[in-house]
Amino acid sequence: MRHVAARGRGTRHQTNHGMEAKHSLQLWWLQQERERGSEGSKNSVAFQLPWERGQESRSKNSSGGGGGGGRRRGGEMDVEGGGGGGGGGGAPPRGRNSWGWQKGTLLLAYQSFGVVYGDLCISPVYVYKNTFSGKLRLHEEDEEILGVLSLVFWSLTLIPLLKYIILVLGADDNGEGGTFALYSLLCRNSKMGLLNNMRANHGSLSAYNKEEPCKESRNSMLIKAFFEKHYSLRVVLLLFVLMGTSMVIGDGVLTPTMSVLAAVSGLRIKFPELHENYTVLLACVILIGLFALQHYGTRRVGFLFAPILISWLTCIGGIGIYNIIKWNPSVIRALSPYYIYNFFRKAGKDGWSSLGGIVLCLTGAEAMFADLGHFSKLSLRLGFTIVVYPCLVLAYMGEAAYLSKHREDLQSSFYKALPDRVFWPVLFIATLATAVGSQAIISATFSIISQCRALGCFPRIKVVHTSSHVHGQIYIPEVNWVLMSLCLAVTIGFRDTEMIGNAYGLAVILVMCATTCLMFLVITTVWNRWVVWAAAFTVVFGSVELLYLSACLAKVPHGGWLPLLLSLTTLLVMSTWHYGTAMKQQHEVQNKVCLDHFLGLSSGIGLVRVPGVGFVYSSTTNGVPPMFAHFVTNFPAFHRVLIFVSLQTLAVPKVSPEERFLVGRIGSPANRLFRCIVRYGYKEGRWDHFNFENQLLMKVVEFLRHQDGGGGGGGDRMSAAASGEDEAMSVIPATSSSGGSNQHAFDAGTTTSSCEIDATAGRKKVRFDDGGGGEEEEAAEVKELMEEKEAGVSYMIGHTCVFAHESSSAVKKFAVNVVYGFLRRNSRRPAVVLGIPHTSLIEVGMAYRV
Repeated sequence: MRHVAARGRGTRHQTNHGMEAKHSLQLWWLQQERERGSEGSKNSVAFQLPWERGQESRSKNSSGGGGGGGRRRGGEMDVEGGGGGGGGGGAPPRGRNSWGWQKGTLLLAYQSFGVVYGDLCISPVYVYKNTFSGKLRLHEEDEEILGVLSLVFWSLTLIPLLKYIILVLGADDNGEGGTFALYSLLCRNSKMGLLNNMRANHGSLSAYNKEEPCKESRNSMLIKAFFEKHYSLRVVLLLFVLMGTSMVIGDGVLTPTMSVLAAVSGLRIKFPELHENYTVLLACVILIGLFALQHYGTRRVGFLFAPILISWLTCIGGIGIYNIIKWNPSVIRALSPYYIYNFFRKAGKDGWSSLGGIVLCLTGAEAMFADLGHFSKLSLRLGFTIVVYPCLVLAYMGEAAYLSKHREDLQSSFYKALPDRVFWPVLFIATLATAVGSQAIISATFSIISQCRALGCFPRIKVVHTSSHVHGQIYIPEVNWVLMSLCLAVTIGFRDTEMIGNAYGLAVILVMCATTCLMFLVITTVWNRWVVWAAAFTVVFGSVELLYLSACLAKVPHGGWLPLLLSLTTLLVMSTWHYGTAMKQQHEVQNKVCLDHFLGLSSGIGLVRVPGVGFVYSSTTNGVPPMFAHFVTNFPAFHRVLIFVSLQTLAVPKVSPEERFLVGRIGSPANRLFRCIVRYGYKEGRWDHFNFENQLLMKVVEFLRHQDGGGGGGGDRMSAAASGEDEAMSVIPATSSSGGSNQHAFDAGTTTSSCEIDATAGRKKVRFDDGGGGEEEEAAEVKELMEEKEAGVSYMIGHTCVFAHESSSAVKKFAVNVVYGFLRRNSRRPAVVLGIPHTSLIEVGMAYRV
């Protein structure tokens, strides 16, 4: 601990924002008072009655939402959150109009064309060119062409269709998909994860309890115990997930480059004298325009994406049928797997080497799972099986039919196979389709980096929400310009789709291998299936992917080094940032000050309480953060009302608004000390910077109302003794009504209570005694809180520098002092990320030795 730096100590924060927040809080309080006055002499509290909550929850369930809590049982009330609806089921909800549900599913399937399949659908432009770029083109027989077609067909059938559409889509995390979704499932169902070490404080969250309880198999228990026993395995698992994520981010560089360059290369078919430099220049212009438009968001042009992809699929499917009929209808024989065996028998090593080009037909398959959160399982399955899969198969078959009669056109087979009348329209649509496919992977890169940032695995960067209606549409300026620079560098440096394809194939197959390994753990530990089924899944799909991986690794010297370099650089940034952040949080937890010691220290130094409300931001969820204790030691004064705020990102996609805030009291009521834990999911962003202060104060007001609302003689309180905590302080979750204003809160600092906690089956039952009184004390305390808010609001946050201990190894010193220090200095400041006004900010400088 080094020094204290205070800024903006003025507590009279009379900005427009503050005045609006104050009036909003007063109006809200008056509205609540009127509602209470209209309730007559029932001595009721502000929350809904148990049977009313049950009716509302059942009505939500009947209309498609997911609700779990709130059933009437004698005089008890369930203190556990009802769940929100998950994304993407396969059957229509009960009680819903069947036609309306079908119409909504078809609409989602239509919209998915513009987001999910762009990368996968543009692959026919360059698959055959990259496949026959090596010595395979020297083989003169048609058996090689039929063998390549058979490999493409069965690869499309096994990986995108069987693996992802039928099986992997079932491993969703409350409707979300992707690598982090699988890891999130493992974190919540076992102690394999390292990102969600605060599960004890959030175990009653409805998102944690959506899975139906089932008997755990012996294999599942053995695997969980094995990972829990070996910390190094959990570290390897996290690095494995981050590696897969880094490969997806690398796709954000390679996909636009590969797609756009392959599309514009069609110009050289009609203009053979056109120099390569001009096509490269045109590709660079298109890439610059694509990235320059990102700040507008996809919503404004999103309605164009689906028609473009559908038109593209219609074109390649129709042209495929035309080429099959005109050139060689017998290519249908290649659907037999015999031709795969015949291909390797005749082509030998050259056939194995060509797998690095064939794997490009699988690009974009991972996106179908990663984009699950925007759609539903059924909509993706309908769109792929009915439209995308047949059109792609026809396109590849038609191109193979043309090649069987025109082997001299191997390096430009797609555009050479086009009839002259449709050449220019198809070239135009192909260019638009590459932009759509590139947009999908760029948006996915933004989303993945935002998730990593939320989970503490990526430096603090600016995230802009481009739509006020669609939550998931974001734009990250720094990442956008870095991606554009890398795309331009790759386009100008490689200049040809052959070397870029070598790099692209390696990135694609590594992500698929990561998904396969994670699915093995999900099948055994989350689904509790027999280990034989998990082994069969891994062997069938893993063997195919390893075969492709071996061929791609052989091309590392010929361009395959690029995704490895990109992914290793990204992995270094992500792992170092996570390690430094984890060490800082661990240091704060180990050096937190217990409440009794803090109160004793306060009385010993003659503490002065100044007017106003103070928000103290820290990562600790109990005790007094060392930053605040250090501040009080040097400046023995703080506000009359103090609220310790901890923002927690959990290993769930989203947190229900009714379960977002947890409020508790620290110590006796005279201290005016509160704690508020604000919980977010990894797919969520903070949109509430402007209103966040007002929301926190409203939750404290609700806590005070519910604390005294049912009691007589000093007020009945919803309280709970600390369970397993180091001090008598605990924040325990409770449900609120769907209205969002009536949220239950907890008094964790006292042990006198008129409510009973029954922890049977992991659920907390609270029984309330009827009574009157306590309202005057409650009104006085709330009035005092509003007066203190009017006096001014200040924010305190730590400005922490982390250094490796002098006795640490050289590797740790380099990682913490050099890499993490560089990232920390060049990332956004915490106060900017939290949206704290500079004029009301107090920063406390700290130096940690870890």
